[in-house]
Amino acid sequence: MRVVLNKTSLRLLLNFAQGLLFSAALVLLGYGGFVVLDTAVTRELEAEGVARDLVRAVQQARRDAGLDVSDRIALTVTADAASAEAARTHADLIRRETLATSFDVVPGEVAQPVIELRRA
Repeated sequence: MRVVLNKTSLRLLLNFAQGLLFSAALVLLGYGGFVVLDTAVTRELEAEGVARDLVRAVQQARRDAGLDVSDRIALTVTADAASAEAARTHADLIRRETLATSFDVVPGEVAQPVIELRRA
């Protein structure tokens, strides 16, 4: 059995529950398909983003300190309460990505995280 569809045969209808906050992006693909992405940022995603920003900052601090890519480090991060919590939650990721043999998080009243590292 073969079914032929034309432009009037299909209609894309998206219903969102009234009163719910929903962030989404809709992409129509050239061959007629579509993709709907949930773009809401959850607390978990935000915390992971903070941790990945910390990893990037630590990697820059390693370069600035003239460390080799393979050098193990002792790492201390001083951060505001929210960033400190994100760092603790994702401590394994930060240790693994930065080659930190020790990792301490110190909560503090700082505008942005302060990174202290030394060769381990």
